[in-house]
Amino acid sequence: MRQAQALAVMMCGDSVFLTGAPGAGKTYVLNQFIRLAKLAGKNVAVTASTGIAATHIGGTTIHSWSGLGIKDALTQWDIDKLKGSAKFIKRYNSTDVLVIDEVSMLHGVRLDMVNTLAKTLRQNPAPFGGMQVVLVGDLFQLPPISRGGFDIDFAHLSAAWAELDPKVCYLTEQHRVNSGDALLDLLGAMRRGDVNEFHEESLRERLQATHDAEEIVTKLYSHNADVDTINQRHLTELKGDIHRYTVSSSGPAAKRETLMKGMLAPEVLELKKGAEVMFVANNFAKGFVNGTRGTVVDFKGNNPVVVLAGGKEIVAEPHTWSLEEDGRVRAEVVQYPLRLAWAITIHKSQGMSLDAAEIDLSRSFTPGMGYVALSRVRSMEGVYLRGINNVALQLHPLIFDFDLALRSASDQLADDIFDYVETEAVNTSAVVNPELFEKLRTWRVARAAKDGVPAYIILHDATLQELASRQPQTEQALKGIKGFGPMKIEKYGSDVLQIICKEK
Repeated sequence: MRQAQALAVMMCGDSVFLTGAPGAGKTYVLNQFIRLAKLAGKNVAVTASTGIAATHIGGTTIHSWSGLGIKDALTQWDIDKLKGSAKFIKRYNSTDVLVIDEVSMLHGVRLDMVNTLAKTLRQNPAPFGGMQVVLVGDLFQLPPISRGGFDIDFAHLSAAWAELDPKVCYLTEQHRVNSGDALLDLLGAMRRGDVNEFHEESLRERLQATHDAEEIVTKLYSHNADVDTINQRHLTELKGDIHRYTVSSSGPAAKRETLMKGMLAPEVLELKKGAEVMFVANNFAKGFVNGTRGTVVDFKGNNPVVVLAGGKEIVAEPHTWSLEEDGRVRAEVVQYPLRLAWAITIHKSQGMSLDAAEIDLSRSFTPGMGYVALSRVRSMEGVYLRGINNVALQLHPLIFDFDLALRSASDQLADDIFDYVETEAVNTSAVVNPELFEKLRTWRVARAAKDGVPAYIILHDATLQELASRQPQTEQALKGIKGFGPMKIEKYGSDVLQIICKEK
C-alpha cells in the first residue's frame, strides 16, 4: 500500500494497524495523519509503548496517558479510582483518536486494560469506547519483554485487538535514500526468512570496520550490564569531580522493589560535566520526557544542568515515583530522573534512526534483537559490528505467517482506495456527462455528511467522472469502474446505480 492510500484510510476514521518494513515511511505517514486530523478538528492522543519511542513522535507513554502506570493488572478498585478522576474522565472523553506507536513491544494484557478503561470512562461498549485507534509498528521488531516462560504476550493476539479488528495499512514503498543498500537487502531477507551467505558476508565485513576516534557513535548492546560498563568507563575518562546521587525510598520492601523495577533511574547516579545522559521520567512543564537525551554542562547547587540537542537548558531536580493502593501512597522512591547514555540497550533503541552505530550482537537472546539494532542504522556503511551470535538474525517464528496475512489484507484494501489528496479541483467541462457528474457529487456530499467522513472517502472525483462517462447499469458493471471494489459496491452500489438509472 502506498503512503497516500494509508492516509486515505486513516482520514476516513477507521481504526488501523499501520505497518511496514524499515524505511517504508511509517513515522512520516503517522505524523502527516496527526497533522491532518488536528486540522480537521480532531483531538489526537499521541502515545507509544516506551518512553523513548514516545519522544520521537512528540507524545507520552500509553502507560502514563491511560492512567495505568506500572500496573500489570486492572482491579475494580483501580477502575473505580479512575472513574472518580475528573482529569481522566475528561482525557478519555475528549479524545477522538488514540495513537499507540511501537505496538510490537506492548503487552496484550495492557491493550486489553486500556480497552476496558476506555469503554468504562466513555460509557460506550464499542471497542475502545468508540475512539479511532491507530496502532503503529513492525511486528518483526522486539516483542514485549517476557518475564519467565516462553509464551510472549503479543498485542496482536489480545482480545482487544480482535475486537477492534483494525484495517491493515502495510506500507510497501521504500523511501530510504540508500534504497539499494546491502543493509536493506539483509533486512528484507530476514523478514522473508531467506538470509543467505551473501548477507552473512556483508555483516562479516562490518566486523572489521572502524570509525574515526573523534566521531560520536551511539553504542547498542543487548544487556544492561554491558551498557553500564561502557557508560562507567566513559564517565571515568571525564575530568572533574563526581557528583553522586543516592536513591531514597519509603514503604515496604516489596513495594519499593516494584517501583525500582518500573523506573529506569539507577539507585546510585554518578555524573560529571560532559556526561551524556537520558531523562527517565516525564515533566512536560520543564520540557523533557522519558527518553530525552542531553549533556551535563554544569551543576547549579546540587542540581545537574543538562543541555538538550536543540540547545534547551534544563536544571534537573529530584523526581518522585510513588505507588498508590486504596487511595493511599504505599511506597515512594526519590531520585534524579537521569541515567548515563553513551551506550543504550537495543530494547531502548527501538524507534531511533541513526547515521551510525556500534552494535554488539554477540549476546543476543531473543528473536528480533539483531533486526531492531541493524534497522536503527540508515545504511550498511554506518554499521560497526562488534560481535554476532546465532540468535541475532532470527525473527519470531509466529510472525511470518501473520505477516503474510497482513500483507494480503492490506493488498485487498488498497485495491479499493485512492490516494489521499488535501485539495481536489475538477474541470467539469472535460466531463462527458456533467449533469450526471454533478448529481453524483451532490449525493456524495450528502452521504459523506451522513457518515461523518471526508467526501473523497466515499468516492474519488476520478471515479465519479468514469461513472458519468460509462454509466454502468449493474453491480457487475460497477466492478469495471476504477475505485469501485467490493466494499464500495456493498456500501454505495445501489445508491449510485439508482442515480444513473434515473438519469437514463
